[in-house]
Amino acid sequence: MVLFEQSMANADGIQQPFSDRVIDAAEKTAGEVLFDVRVDGDANIYRMAAIGYGDADTAIVVLEKSGQLRCASVNGAASSFVAALAAWEASPLSEHVRAEYHGTALILLAKLRATGHLK
Repeated sequence: MVLFEQSMANADGIQQPFSDRVIDAAEKTAGEVLFDVRVDGDANIYRMAAIGYGDADTAIVVLEKSGQLRCASVNGAASSFVAALAAWEASPLSEHVRAEYHGTALILLAKLRATGHLK
């Protein structure tokens, strides 16, 4: 977890885009980016991504509207929402237009908040 958090930190004080930081963290920690989505309709969160580690835990990374990054490790009940968002991300772009992911993202955030993983 320490390596993961270090990989999310700004290198040399340079602010990298959220997606680049998530990809970099996944590469440094031998994970795979499962999804990276914009979160519309949440007062505090702007973007959310997940990094998977095989059958083990999944790391959720959120970018708050304040610019802060928060990380949480999830499994169990939240896994089905992560899987649904990962399936959406893996689908062809033509499907992205027809398939709705926003509701799933908001439910996942609510679950993370309910379990104390996020504020």
